Amino acid sequence: MVVCIVDGIGIGKPIETNGFHMAKKPYFDWLQKNSHYMEIGAHGTFVGLPSDEDIGNSEVGHNTIGSGRILPQGASLVNSFFEEDGFEKSPVWKQLVQHLLNKKSKLHFLGLLSDGNVHSHIDHLKILIEQALKEGIKEIRIHALLDGRDVSPKSAEKYIQELENFLKTVNKKYTAKALIASCGGRENITMDRYEANWAKVEKGWRTHVEGDAPLYPSAMEGLTAVYSNGEIDQFLEPFVIGETKPIGLIEDGDGVLTFNFRGDRVVEISRAFEEKDLMHIVKKRHPDVFYVGMLLYDGDKHIPKNYLIEAKKVEDTMGYYHVKLGQKIFAISETQKYGHVTYFWNGNRSGKLDEELETYIEIKSDLGDFDKRPAMKCKEITDEVIKLLKTQIYDGGRLNYPNGDMVGHTGNLQAVVASIEALDEQLGRLIKAVDEASGVLIVVADHGNCEEMVDVTGSVKTSHTKNKVPFYLYDTQFQNEYILKNNPQNGLANIASTVFNLMGYEAPKHYSPSLIEFLS
Repeated sequence: MVVCIVDGIGIGKPIETNGFHMAKKPYFDWLQKNSHYMEIGAHGTFVGLPSDEDIGNSEVGHNTIGSGRILPQGASLVNSFFEEDGFEKSPVWKQLVQHLLNKKSKLHFLGLLSDGNVHSHIDHLKILIEQALKEGIKEIRIHALLDGRDVSPKSAEKYIQELENFLKTVNKKYTAKALIASCGGRENITMDRYEANWAKVEKGWRTHVEGDAPLYPSAMEGLTAVYSNGEIDQFLEPFVIGETKPIGLIEDGDGVLTFNFRGDRVVEISRAFEEKDLMHIVKKRHPDVFYVGMLLYDGDKHIPKNYLIEAKKVEDTMGYYHVKLGQKIFAISETQKYGHVTYFWNGNRSGKLDEELETYIEIKSDLGDFDKRPAMKCKEITDEVIKLLKTQIYDGGRLNYPNGDMVGHTGNLQAVVASIEALDEQLGRLIKAVDEASGVLIVVADHGNCEEMVDVTGSVKTSHTKNKVPFYLYDTQFQNEYILKNNPQNGLANIASTVFNLMGYEAPKHYSPSLIEFLS
């Protein structure tokens, strides 16, 4: 039983700006004709996000598949915190405020300035700022990471202007100084993940903490200057704000709150604040600050130590039941998505559930622009899967091909087409290997991306989508014993029950229903 996640491939319209549609993909086409096929939901309420206006993402997608049911996800948890008097109930928030009042020091907010609702939301930042001002904090600095990935590629001006207008209003209302202090593109500084590029985190540290970046009088002037290099928002060079010196240096006694709710891209910067002797980056100084995360970003390693909102681990994921059944399972991807088929799949839990029964393989991702290496590591992933299947000792496994997502984020349609074509070739090898193993193969995406490379305005699109995703079920032993259940509510949460049914088991009662129905 092999579950293959083709990351970032949605359905979309069959038009020239649909990278998946434009690619020559004989094996995807063969699967559609020779397997059970349907389109399922992977965004919004299908994956536990607040509304169906919310785009899907890899974190919640893998959480949902691995847990077998729809659970409240990052943005929903934050919204509930605000709606249910979370500030009043949170001991960490109270400690942070008291610390700042006692020290008469600054509160720094660090995070992605966006309304993409994938890693953060600008409205959450506004609520946090105003609450701090209400409670008597007078000096606030915002270290804004620019998006252009989960939102339009060149939309930073919109978000900076919105934030500055808000700050002007609340500063007057509370007689305070809440100011933007630093900016930089999310793919240039700070937001690394899975320890792929610590240099990015170090560059962020130098910008936010030490003020070591070009100085401009205002965020808008800085943005205009860095745009002159021709980059889109996510790749913009960092800059700091000030007339003669940076206004937002992070110093002893200050408080820092990272307002991203998604953890994978802020674990490393959290470690930088909490680990004085962190070997991965060079620091000129390490200020003694009260550091807080929006959520617990890594449950097993307890990063960060202080966080506002409790997101509980999922105790009975697919992996838990595989282990309980004594099944030997593998999980494999390259670095960019390795944590998704392990940590997120296992309900926000690092490490293996069982050392004897589970095999995890990480293939190191290339650094740099993925549109320049559009095949990524799809061949190497497939090589490893084939080796594992040939041992004949595994009951099943899961893999992730990141191509559609990571190359889709570059906005390069030509590179996306090349990436999908490279992936398709490897899919052909995977199908053959499953054939030889007399197995079952599920191919599904965790969200859309590469099928919409241009937005409604005609601009390049780099963000995820709200499109349904393909679900292919290829069963080498199929004898007409079941049919697919076509239901508008079918989504990623239904895959786990389907897997266990295909392996000969009843699914857990609390899991979302299976996508297949056995015929009497």
